[in-house]
Amino acid sequence: MGFSGVGILSVPYALATGGWLSLILFFAIATGAFYSGLLIKRCMDFDSNIRSYPDIGEKAFGNKGRMIVSIAMYTELYLVSAGFLILEGDNLYNMFPNDGFEIAGLTIGGKQCFVLIVALVILPTVWLDNLSLLSYVSASGVLASAIILFSIVWTGAFDGVGFRQKGELVNWSGIPTALSLYAFCYCAHPVFPTLYTSMKNKHQFSNVLLLCFIICTIGYASIAVFGYLMFGSGVQSQITLDLPIGKLSSKIAIYTTLVNPIAKYALMVTPIIEAVKNGFPCYLNKRVFGIIIGTALVISSVIVALVVPFFASLMSLVGAILSVTASIVMPCLCYLKISGIYRTFNHEMVVLVVMIFMGIVVTIIGTYSSVLDILVNLQM
Repeated sequence: MGFSGVGILSVPYALATGGWLSLILFFAIATGAFYSGLLIKRCMDFDSNIRSYPDIGEKAFGNKGRMIVSIAMYTELYLVSAGFLILEGDNLYNMFPNDGFEIAGLTIGGKQCFVLIVALVILPTVWLDNLSLLSYVSASGVLASAIILFSIVWTGAFDGVGFRQKGELVNWSGIPTALSLYAFCYCAHPVFPTLYTSMKNKHQFSNVLLLCFIICTIGYASIAVFGYLMFGSGVQSQITLDLPIGKLSSKIAIYTTLVNPIAKYALMVTPIIEAVKNGFPCYLNKRVFGIIIGTALVISSVIVALVVPFFASLMSLVGAILSVTASIVMPCLCYLKISGIYRTFNHEMVVLVVMIFMGIVVTIIGTYSSVLDILVNLQM
Protein backbone atom coordinates (compact mmCIF):
# COMPACT_ATOMS: atom_id res chain seq x y z
CA MET A 1 0.00 0.00 0.00
CA GLY A 2 3.04 2.07 0.45
CA PHE A 3 2.80 4.68 -2.06
CA SER A 4 5.76 3.45 -3.64
CA GLY A 5 6.85 0.17 -2.26
CA VAL A 6 10.16 1.78 -1.36
CA GLY A 7 9.20 1.75 2.32
CA ILE A 8 9.63 -2.02 2.35
CA LEU A 9 13.37 -1.71 1.60
CA SER A 10 14.12 0.46 4.59
CA VAL A 11 12.04 -1.24 7.32
CA PRO A 12 14.87 -3.63 8.31
CA TYR A 13 17.09 -0.56 8.78
CA ALA A 14 14.32 1.15 10.75
CA LEU A 15 14.00 -1.89 13.03
CA ALA A 16 17.79 -2.08 13.47
CA THR A 17 17.85 1.63 14.34
CA GLY A 18 15.12 1.36 16.98
CA GLY A 19 15.66 -2.17 18.28
CA TRP A 20 13.14 -5.02 18.66
CA LEU A 21 10.76 -3.10 20.92
CA SER A 22 10.24 -0.45 18.24
CA LEU A 23 7.97 -3.01 16.51
CA ILE A 24 5.32 -1.98 19.08
CA LEU A 25 5.52 1.56 17.66
CA PHE A 26 5.29 0.15 14.13
CA PHE A 27 1.99 -1.58 14.93
CA ALA A 28 0.75 1.56 16.70
CA ILE A 29 1.45 3.63 13.56
CA ALA A 30 -0.24 1.02 11.37
CA THR A 31 -3.35 1.12 13.57
CA GLY A 32 -3.41 4.92 13.65
CA ALA A 33 -2.98 5.11 9.87
CA PHE A 34 -5.82 2.64 9.34
CA TYR A 35 -8.11 4.63 11.60
CA SER A 36 -7.27 7.90 9.83
CA GLY A 37 -7.94 6.16 6.51
CA LEU A 38 -11.47 5.46 7.75
CA LEU A 39 -11.77 9.13 8.80
CA ILE A 40 -11.00 10.20 5.22
CA LYS A 41 -13.92 8.05 4.03
CA ARG A 42 -16.19 9.58 6.70
CA CYS A 43 -15.19 13.11 5.66
CA MET A 44 -16.13 12.24 2.08
CA ASP A 45 -19.51 10.87 3.15
CA PHE A 46 -20.46 14.30 4.55
CA ASP A 47 -20.38 15.88 1.10
CA SER A 48 -20.70 14.16 -2.28
CA ASN A 49 -18.73 16.96 -3.99
CA ILE A 50 -15.52 15.90 -2.26
CA ARG A 51 -13.47 13.97 -4.80
CA SER A 52 -9.83 14.55 -3.83
CA TYR A 53 -7.70 15.02 -0.75
CA PRO A 54 -7.39 18.82 -1.13
CA ASP A 55 -11.22 18.95 -1.36
CA ILE A 56 -11.37 17.55 2.18
CA GLY A 57 -8.99 20.28 3.37
CA GLU A 58 -11.18 22.90 1.71
CA LYS A 59 -14.40 21.50 3.18
CA ALA A 60 -12.85 21.66 6.66
CA PHE A 61 -10.80 24.86 6.62
CA GLY A 62 -11.65 26.72 3.41
CA ASN A 63 -8.97 27.79 0.93
CA LYS A 64 -6.20 27.75 3.56
CA GLY A 65 -7.01 24.11 4.27
CA ARG A 66 -6.88 23.30 0.58
CA MET A 67 -3.48 25.01 0.23
CA ILE A 68 -1.93 23.26 3.22
CA VAL A 69 -3.15 19.81 2.18
CA SER A 70 -1.99 20.37 -1.42
CA ILE A 71 1.46 21.59 -0.40
CA ALA A 72 2.00 18.62 1.96
CA MET A 73 0.76 16.18 -0.69
CA TYR A 74 2.81 17.52 -3.61
CA THR A 75 6.00 18.00 -1.56
CA GLU A 76 5.75 14.41 -0.40
CA LEU A 77 5.31 13.13 -3.98
CA TYR A 78 8.22 15.27 -5.11
CA LEU A 79 10.65 14.14 -2.41
CA VAL A 80 9.70 10.50 -2.84
CA SER A 81 10.45 10.83 -6.56
CA ALA A 82 13.90 12.20 -5.64
CA GLY A 83 14.24 9.24 -3.26
CA PHE A 84 13.58 6.90 -6.20
CA LEU A 85 16.61 8.33 -8.00
CA ILE A 86 18.85 7.87 -4.94
CA LEU A 87 17.60 4.31 -4.58
CA GLU A 88 18.35 3.52 -8.24
CA GLY A 89 21.80 5.11 -7.99
CA ASP A 90 22.72 3.20 -4.81
CA ASN A 91 21.55 -0.18 -6.11
CA LEU A 92 23.06 0.13 -9.59
CA TYR A 93 26.37 1.28 -8.11
CA ASN A 94 26.26 -1.67 -5.72
CA MET A 95 25.92 -4.04 -8.70
CA PHE A 96 28.28 -2.26 -11.11
CA PRO A 97 30.86 -0.34 -9.06
CA ASN A 98 32.81 2.16 -11.19
CA ASP A 99 34.82 5.36 -10.85
CA GLY A 100 32.44 7.56 -12.82
CA PHE A 101 33.68 9.86 -15.58
CA GLU A 102 34.71 13.42 -16.35
CA ILE A 103 32.84 15.98 -18.44
CA ALA A 104 34.37 19.40 -19.05
CA GLY A 105 36.51 19.12 -15.93
CA LEU A 106 33.55 18.02 -13.79
CA THR A 107 34.13 14.68 -12.11
CA ILE A 108 30.92 12.68 -11.86
CA GLY A 109 31.20 9.82 -9.38
CA GLY A 110 29.86 6.28 -9.88
CA LYS A 111 26.57 6.72 -8.02
CA GLN A 112 25.93 10.14 -9.54
CA CYS A 113 26.43 8.88 -13.07
CA PHE A 114 23.79 6.17 -12.45
CA VAL A 115 21.38 8.79 -11.07
CA LEU A 116 21.81 10.78 -14.29
CA ILE A 117 21.37 7.72 -16.54
CA VAL A 118 18.18 6.68 -14.70
CA ALA A 119 16.84 10.24 -14.96
CA LEU A 120 17.36 10.13 -18.75
CA VAL A 121 15.51 6.80 -18.92
CA ILE A 122 12.64 8.18 -16.84
CA LEU A 123 12.35 11.53 -18.66
CA PRO A 124 10.25 10.31 -21.65
CA THR A 125 7.74 8.62 -19.30
CA VAL A 126 7.03 12.02 -17.74
CA TRP A 127 6.04 13.37 -21.18
CA LEU A 128 3.39 10.69 -21.72
CA ASP A 129 -0.20 11.88 -21.73
CA ASN A 130 -1.71 8.49 -21.15
CA LEU A 131 -0.37 6.74 -18.07
CA SER A 132 -2.58 3.65 -18.26
CA LEU A 133 0.35 1.51 -19.38
CA LEU A 134 2.48 2.66 -16.46
CA SER A 135 -0.36 2.13 -14.02
CA TYR A 136 -0.37 -1.56 -14.99
CA VAL A 137 3.31 -1.83 -14.17
CA SER A 138 2.86 -0.02 -10.89
CA ALA A 139 -0.22 -2.04 -9.99
CA SER A 140 2.33 -4.82 -9.79
CA GLY A 141 3.79 -2.95 -6.79
CA VAL A 142 2.20 -5.46 -4.43
CA LEU A 143 3.63 -8.30 -6.50
CA ALA A 144 7.02 -6.57 -6.51
CA SER A 145 6.99 -6.31 -2.70
CA ALA A 146 6.05 -10.00 -2.44
CA ILE A 147 8.90 -10.97 -4.79
CA ILE A 148 11.37 -8.89 -2.77
CA LEU A 149 10.20 -10.46 0.51
CA PHE A 150 10.43 -13.97 -0.96
CA SER A 151 13.91 -13.40 -2.46
CA ILE A 152 15.24 -12.00 0.81
CA VAL A 153 13.90 -14.91 2.88
CA TRP A 154 15.35 -17.30 0.29
CA THR A 155 18.74 -15.56 0.54
CA GLY A 156 18.65 -15.95 4.32
CA ALA A 157 17.53 -19.56 4.29
CA PHE A 158 19.48 -21.08 1.39
CA ASP A 159 22.25 -18.73 0.31
CA GLY A 160 24.41 -19.05 3.39
CA VAL A 161 23.43 -15.83 5.15
CA GLY A 162 21.27 -17.42 7.84
CA PHE A 163 19.09 -15.78 10.51
CA ARG A 164 21.71 -15.72 13.22
CA GLN A 165 21.90 -12.09 14.40
CA LYS A 166 20.52 -11.30 17.85
CA GLY A 167 19.95 -7.56 17.50
CA GLU A 168 19.27 -5.11 20.34
CA LEU A 169 16.12 -4.98 22.45
CA VAL A 170 15.81 -1.21 22.25
CA ASN A 171 18.02 1.63 21.06
CA TRP A 172 16.56 4.87 22.41
CA SER A 173 18.64 7.22 20.29
CA GLY A 174 17.38 5.53 17.13
CA ILE A 175 13.66 5.65 18.00
CA PRO A 176 12.91 8.97 16.19
CA THR A 177 14.41 7.69 12.92
CA ALA A 178 12.65 4.33 13.29
CA LEU A 179 9.30 6.05 13.90
CA SER A 180 9.70 8.33 10.88
CA LEU A 181 10.61 5.45 8.58
CA TYR A 182 7.67 3.40 9.88
CA ALA A 183 5.37 6.35 9.19
CA PHE A 184 6.80 6.56 5.67
CA CYS A 185 5.43 3.06 5.01
CA TYR A 186 1.90 4.38 5.48
CA CYS A 187 1.92 7.47 3.33
CA ALA A 188 -0.68 6.49 0.73
CA HIS A 189 -3.54 8.46 2.29
CA PRO A 190 -3.65 11.24 -0.34
CA VAL A 191 -4.67 8.55 -2.89
CA PHE A 192 -7.56 7.19 -0.80
CA PRO A 193 -10.17 9.77 -1.92
CA THR A 194 -9.42 8.93 -5.56
CA LEU A 195 -9.74 5.20 -4.85
CA TYR A 196 -12.94 5.74 -2.89
CA THR A 197 -14.49 7.83 -5.68
CA SER A 198 -13.61 5.21 -8.28
CA MET A 199 -15.13 2.27 -6.34
CA LYS A 200 -18.46 0.84 -7.50
CA ASN A 201 -19.39 -0.60 -4.10
CA LYS A 202 -18.47 2.26 -1.79
CA HIS A 203 -19.65 0.43 1.33
CA GLN A 204 -16.88 -2.11 0.73
CA PHE A 205 -14.16 0.54 1.15
CA SER A 206 -13.59 -0.10 4.88
CA ASN A 207 -13.20 -3.83 4.35
CA VAL A 208 -10.85 -3.37 1.41
CA LEU A 209 -8.84 -0.88 3.46
CA LEU A 210 -8.60 -3.27 6.41
CA LEU A 211 -7.48 -6.13 4.17
CA CYS A 212 -4.82 -3.95 2.49
CA PHE A 213 -3.53 -2.71 5.83
CA ILE A 214 -3.31 -6.24 7.26
CA ILE A 215 -1.46 -7.59 4.21
CA CYS A 216 0.94 -4.63 4.09
CA THR A 217 1.60 -4.62 7.81
CA ILE A 218 2.39 -8.35 7.80
CA GLY A 219 4.63 -7.85 4.75
CA TYR A 220 6.50 -4.91 6.25
CA ALA A 221 6.88 -6.55 9.66
CA SER A 222 8.17 -9.82 8.24
CA ILE A 223 10.75 -8.20 5.97
CA ALA A 224 11.88 -6.06 8.92
CA VAL A 225 12.25 -9.10 11.21
CA PHE A 226 13.97 -11.31 8.61
CA GLY A 227 16.29 -8.52 7.49
CA TYR A 228 17.28 -7.70 11.07
CA LEU A 229 17.88 -11.38 11.86
CA MET A 230 20.02 -11.72 8.72
CA PHE A 231 22.21 -8.62 8.95
CA GLY A 232 21.81 -7.38 12.54
CA SER A 233 22.67 -3.80 13.45
CA GLY A 234 24.84 -3.46 10.35
CA VAL A 235 21.85 -3.66 7.94
CA GLN A 236 22.01 -0.86 5.34
CA SER A 237 19.37 1.76 4.58
CA GLN A 238 18.07 -0.44 1.74
CA ILE A 239 18.22 -4.14 2.44
CA THR A 240 19.00 -4.86 -1.23
CA LEU A 241 22.46 -3.32 -0.68
CA ASP A 242 23.30 -6.11 1.81
CA LEU A 243 22.37 -9.04 -0.39
CA PRO A 244 25.19 -11.19 -1.85
CA ILE A 245 25.28 -9.95 -5.46
CA GLY A 246 26.32 -13.22 -7.07
CA LYS A 247 23.22 -15.17 -6.02
CA LEU A 248 20.15 -15.49 -8.24
CA SER A 249 17.69 -14.73 -5.43
CA SER A 250 19.53 -11.47 -4.69
CA LYS A 251 19.53 -10.55 -8.37
CA ILE A 252 15.76 -11.06 -8.53
CA ALA A 253 15.22 -8.83 -5.49
CA ILE A 254 17.55 -6.12 -6.83
CA TYR A 255 16.14 -6.08 -10.38
CA THR A 256 12.58 -5.96 -9.02
CA THR A 257 13.62 -3.02 -6.85
CA LEU A 258 15.13 -1.27 -9.87
CA VAL A 259 12.17 -1.72 -12.23
CA ASN A 260 9.52 -0.54 -9.79
CA PRO A 261 10.56 3.14 -9.36
CA ILE A 262 11.19 3.61 -13.08
CA ALA A 263 7.55 2.77 -13.73
CA LYS A 264 6.28 4.68 -10.72
CA TYR A 265 8.20 7.92 -11.16
CA ALA A 266 5.84 9.40 -13.75
CA LEU A 267 2.80 8.37 -11.72
CA MET A 268 4.24 10.19 -8.72
CA VAL A 269 4.91 13.47 -10.52
CA THR A 270 1.82 13.54 -12.77
CA PRO A 271 -0.43 14.99 -10.03
CA ILE A 272 2.14 17.80 -9.54
CA ILE A 273 2.26 18.50 -13.29
CA GLU A 274 -1.56 18.57 -13.45
CA ALA A 275 -1.78 20.93 -10.48
CA VAL A 276 0.73 23.37 -12.01
CA LYS A 277 -1.03 23.17 -15.40
CA ASN A 278 -4.39 23.95 -13.81
CA GLY A 279 -2.92 26.88 -11.93
CA PHE A 280 -1.99 28.65 -15.17
CA PRO A 281 -4.31 30.36 -17.66
CA CYS A 282 -5.76 28.28 -20.46
CA TYR A 283 -4.24 30.14 -23.41
CA LEU A 284 -0.96 28.26 -22.97
CA ASN A 285 -0.45 25.13 -25.04
CA LYS A 286 -1.17 22.57 -22.27
CA ARG A 287 0.74 19.73 -23.94
CA VAL A 288 3.99 21.67 -24.40
CA PHE A 289 3.59 23.32 -21.01
CA GLY A 290 3.18 19.88 -19.39
CA ILE A 291 6.38 18.65 -21.05
CA ILE A 292 8.29 21.71 -19.80
CA ILE A 293 7.05 21.27 -16.20
CA GLY A 294 7.74 17.52 -16.31
CA THR A 295 11.28 18.10 -17.53
CA ALA A 296 11.86 20.78 -14.89
CA LEU A 297 10.65 18.39 -12.16
CA VAL A 298 13.00 15.63 -13.32
CA ILE A 299 15.98 18.01 -13.49
CA SER A 300 15.28 19.47 -10.05
CA SER A 301 14.73 16.06 -8.44
CA VAL A 302 18.08 14.96 -9.91
CA ILE A 303 19.65 17.96 -8.17
CA VAL A 304 18.00 16.97 -4.86
CA ALA A 305 19.21 13.37 -5.29
CA LEU A 306 22.78 14.52 -5.98
CA VAL A 307 22.91 17.08 -3.16
CA VAL A 308 21.25 14.92 -0.48
CA PRO A 309 22.11 11.35 -1.54
CA PHE A 310 21.14 9.82 1.82
CA PHE A 311 18.16 7.56 1.20
CA ALA A 312 17.28 6.74 4.81
CA SER A 313 17.64 10.32 6.06
CA LEU A 314 15.60 11.78 3.21
CA MET A 315 12.83 9.17 3.57
CA SER A 316 12.69 9.59 7.34
CA LEU A 317 12.39 13.35 6.80
CA VAL A 318 9.49 12.69 4.42
CA GLY A 319 8.03 10.25 6.95
CA ALA A 320 8.30 12.69 9.84
CA ILE A 321 7.12 15.91 8.23
CA LEU A 322 4.86 14.80 5.45
CA SER A 323 3.62 11.25 6.03
CA VAL A 324 2.63 11.90 9.62
CA THR A 325 1.03 15.22 8.67
CA ALA A 326 -0.82 13.99 5.58
CA SER A 327 -1.71 10.53 6.85
CA ILE A 328 -2.49 11.04 10.53
CA VAL A 329 -2.72 14.66 11.71
CA MET A 330 -4.68 16.15 8.79
CA PRO A 331 -7.39 13.47 8.51
CA CYS A 332 -8.00 13.81 12.27
CA LEU A 333 -8.14 17.63 12.15
CA CYS A 334 -10.40 17.68 9.08
CA TYR A 335 -12.74 15.09 10.57
CA LEU A 336 -12.93 16.98 13.88
CA LYS A 337 -13.97 20.10 12.00
CA ILE A 338 -16.26 18.61 9.31
CA SER A 339 -18.14 16.32 11.70
CA GLY A 340 -18.52 18.98 14.39
CA ILE A 341 -17.29 16.51 17.02
CA TYR A 342 -15.05 19.22 18.46
CA ARG A 343 -18.15 20.80 20.03
CA THR A 344 -18.91 17.71 22.10
CA PHE A 345 -16.74 15.80 24.55
CA ASN A 346 -16.78 12.05 24.00
CA HIS A 347 -14.35 9.17 23.66
CA GLU A 348 -13.89 9.67 19.92
CA MET A 349 -13.00 13.31 20.50
CA VAL A 350 -10.38 12.20 23.06
CA VAL A 351 -8.90 9.62 20.64
CA LEU A 352 -8.64 12.25 17.88
CA VAL A 353 -6.98 14.83 20.11
CA VAL A 354 -4.48 12.25 21.42
CA MET A 355 -3.67 11.17 17.83
CA ILE A 356 -3.16 14.77 16.71
CA PHE A 357 -0.92 15.46 19.72
CA MET A 358 1.15 12.29 19.21
CA GLY A 359 1.41 13.05 15.48
CA ILE A 360 2.77 16.53 16.19
CA VAL A 361 5.29 15.14 18.70
CA VAL A 362 6.52 12.52 16.19
CA THR A 363 6.75 15.22 13.50
CA ILE A 364 8.88 17.51 15.66
CA ILE A 365 11.24 14.85 17.04
CA GLY A 366 11.51 12.96 13.73
CA THR A 367 12.17 16.10 11.70
CA TYR A 368 14.82 17.26 14.14
CA SER A 369 16.68 13.94 14.06
CA SER A 370 16.54 13.47 10.28
CA VAL A 371 17.65 17.05 9.54
CA LEU A 372 20.49 16.48 12.00
CA ASP A 373 21.38 13.19 10.20
CA ILE A 374 21.44 14.95 6.84
CA LEU A 375 23.67 17.76 8.15
CA VAL A 376 26.08 15.29 9.79
CA ASN A 377 26.23 13.26 6.54
CA LEU A 378 26.83 16.36 4.42
CA GLN A 379 29.85 17.31 6.53
CA MET A 380 31.44 13.86 6.20
